[in-house]
Amino acid sequence: MVFNSLLFLAFFAIVLGVHSLPIPWRARKFNLLVASYLFYAAWNPPFVLLIWLSTIVDWWAAKWIERSDDARRRRAFLILSLCTNLGLLAFFKYGGFLLDNFVVLLGSLGIEYRPASFNLVLPVGISFYTFQTLSYTIDVYRGKLRTSKSFLDYALYVTFFPQLVAGPIVRASTFLPQCIGEKRGTRSQIAWGFTLLTIGLFQKVVLADALLAPTADLIFANAYDTSFQDAWLGTLAFSAQIFYDFAGYSTCAIGAAMCLGFVLPDNFRFPYAAIGFSDFWRRWHISLSEWLRDYLYIPLGGNRTSAVRVHVNLLITMLLGGLWHGAAWRFVAWGGLHGIYLIVERILVARFSRFVSLESTAVRVCLALVTYGLVCLTWVFFRATDFASAWAMLRAMTIGSDANLIVGTSAVLSVGAVTLFLLATHWWLRDSSLEQKWGRLGLAGQVIVLLVMLVSLALVHGDQRAFIYFQF
Repeated sequence: MVFNSLLFLAFFAIVLGVHSLPIPWRARKFNLLVASYLFYAAWNPPFVLLIWLSTIVDWWAAKWIERSDDARRRRAFLILSLCTNLGLLAFFKYGGFLLDNFVVLLGSLGIEYRPASFNLVLPVGISFYTFQTLSYTIDVYRGKLRTSKSFLDYALYVTFFPQLVAGPIVRASTFLPQCIGEKRGTRSQIAWGFTLLTIGLFQKVVLADALLAPTADLIFANAYDTSFQDAWLGTLAFSAQIFYDFAGYSTCAIGAAMCLGFVLPDNFRFPYAAIGFSDFWRRWHISLSEWLRDYLYIPLGGNRTSAVRVHVNLLITMLLGGLWHGAAWRFVAWGGLHGIYLIVERILVARFSRFVSLESTAVRVCLALVTYGLVCLTWVFFRATDFASAWAMLRAMTIGSDANLIVGTSAVLSVGAVTLFLLATHWWLRDSSLEQKWGRLGLAGQVIVLLVMLVSLALVHGDQRAFIYFQF
């Protein structure tokens, strides 16, 4: 079940209707929990068992950690949680990848090994809810969080359907307190929630799927025969597509939760207006960036060690962040490039920051465009099907090729217009928020914008594409 489907609209209408009934708060939370399991089971019902396993193991592991005063026992229960969650993630997501690379390694040693096929269906959203449950156990172990007194509240935290399969990755300290007091969307929350749902669906269905995806798909499918112009056009198309696709999901998730009276954290903050790569990662997939910072980068030593060690910590964090996105070396390369960007930026800032003033608008715009351009280069590895096609695209983007143009004028115009719109809106909203800007439109402006988006959604026809981050 995806947000951009009539089935979800019917499902959400029923859930919201039951949630609005004058019944006890516990019963309404139970309704949300059952709805969340049904939402997830719509993809593959047996995989609900994996969520139950993670939920039960982490619930008891955290309880045992909190009740024990023995350091070794506490560590053992933490290891139980880590092994269970990361073991499931490794088996389903990385099992085939590890096996393939093991076969290649044996082949390089002259040993021929032909294992049985390892074709498992990847459970939707396993990377997201795994990180979410792990953060609960780790925070309890660190003494930063008390365990929940209600298993119902904890189970709802793990499976809350708006953000279950593609984030934001919510911390228990953010969600569980909201389960204590009765929650029902106010009129203003419901109005803003449905506005966010409309904006998110417009981003996904109209901008990402209708205007950008066909061009990106065509060019990356012909990576070996693309021209300089087309290679850049395809990359710009995908850079905008993945933002509108993923940010569209997060916007829908936040909007749906708000209609129910729950507040989820922002996951994007206009990242293509970032000035530098540390700024980019404070704006892109914020919940993952903060998770990697708090549970990986800082435990490695963060920036409290020598310069060389800081650079190593950054690189390790981004390499593993890349691997989190997918079981392929091209995702590792994507993460590694971002790690190198952060290291180089850190070196340049230390040496030259006193000579460059960020008060100048021209300097800020130039740095933002450089950041955007270099980020676009990394998206080639993210979107390409393999390393060979990624290198072919990068070669065409840098030194050009003799290939003929693939796409027509209409695609150039649509991608160009959407890209300019994207960069302009991100710069306009950079130091503000969508809610603040929306409020300044006034009622008439809000109605006009909503009507334009709703009419566009009604007129767009095509495939009902799943959200890109569902595969992670």
